[in-house]
Amino acid sequence: MNPIIRAEILTIGDEILFGQIIDTNTQWIGSELTGIGIRTVRKTSVGDDKKDIIAAFTDAGKRAEVVIVTGGLGPTKDDVTKYAFCEYFGSTLKINEDALTLITAFFAKRGRAMTELNIQQAALPDNCTYVPNQWGTAPGMWFEKDGVVYVSLPGVPYEMKSLMEFEILPRLKQRFVLNVIQHKSVRTIGIGESFLAEKIAAWESALPDHIRLAYLPHFGQVKLRLTGTGDNADVLNTQLLEQVDLVRPIIDEYIFGYDQDELESVIAALLISQQATVGTAESCTGGFVSHRLTSLPGSSAYFQGAVVSYSNELKMNLLGVSGDTLAEHGAVSEQTVKEMAEGARRALGTTYAIATTGIAGPDGGSAEKPVGTVWIACATPTETVTQLLKLANIRSINIEMTSTYALNLLRKAIIKSGQI
Repeated sequence: MNPIIRAEILTIGDEILFGQIIDTNTQWIGSELTGIGIRTVRKTSVGDDKKDIIAAFTDAGKRAEVVIVTGGLGPTKDDVTKYAFCEYFGSTLKINEDALTLITAFFAKRGRAMTELNIQQAALPDNCTYVPNQWGTAPGMWFEKDGVVYVSLPGVPYEMKSLMEFEILPRLKQRFVLNVIQHKSVRTIGIGESFLAEKIAAWESALPDHIRLAYLPHFGQVKLRLTGTGDNADVLNTQLLEQVDLVRPIIDEYIFGYDQDELESVIAALLISQQATVGTAESCTGGFVSHRLTSLPGSSAYFQGAVVSYSNELKMNLLGVSGDTLAEHGAVSEQTVKEMAEGARRALGTTYAIATTGIAGPDGGSAEKPVGTVWIACATPTETVTQLLKLANIRSINIEMTSTYALNLLRKAIIKSGQI
């Protein structure tokens, strides 16, 4: 296997540190670098301070063979990236005639007059390799020092992406002998990260050195991501699939999909395969379950509708929940959620129906039913299954977690119905 080429991504701008904009560039760049076999080992954000930027250049050059820098290339005084590069590489700014020609044509095409600030965007460190920007006015720059490549790109996402795709990635592939980096993911639900780690400990310990495992938990799910590095894509893909085959029997009951599968898409495929339909009766989730089910194009093939029954009156009038049930057991109870699911299936005329009722918080709980107490149910043609959840006291998390567990209850019910 070839030596691993590492990259660090450096974003520049006070607006990122102040939280005024979301840094989407780093995620995209990291994905693109992985695609050509370069492993991103760190991302760093620095404000518009020349000394801090230079220090970041120095530190990054110690960790990586490729440093991708975005931002700070505009025409105003707060954009200091070019000056930091000049000091770091011992160079001076000089008008690059090719850059000036391209910038002049950019403004002429749009019928706009150039200012002196626009002209100065063509001033580049005299020892950089000019990278033409066909999509904006801030040129890209390529430097090399002590075996490390430094690339400076504009922070505007569509300009940065175009420069990366058509200029930088091809040059990096020519500059370095690169490995292949591939990912395979196993998507699990219904088991916590630590319990999952215990179950697969022996398998994880036996992984070969060139395959690494990461645990990525998210609202009731844990994604196991295998990352392999090698010099042959076909061989590496086979090796990753072999590892998936080895771990599958150990945790099969918790696996709902692989790679890009989402719970919603897996459920959609199951419903379509059965030519079945689903509806929802939601209280504490306020329509979030139905939102997730309808987030996919073509969901009208299997999703019939929803009843968001927050009040007891609507539970009774629209879903047929018994007043006696509500009086004796309360809205947050197994008996109520069961009648909600069955009522929704009846009212909406669906194959399946899922229901949610609970105390999302942050208040409204009691000693008997504290905040985070949630009941979910799934009604099928043959039975109604229920589940009690004991969640946290954070409303947004409780809604997200409830929707995930409710969808998983539906998924399992569909699979069971298909096996009868």
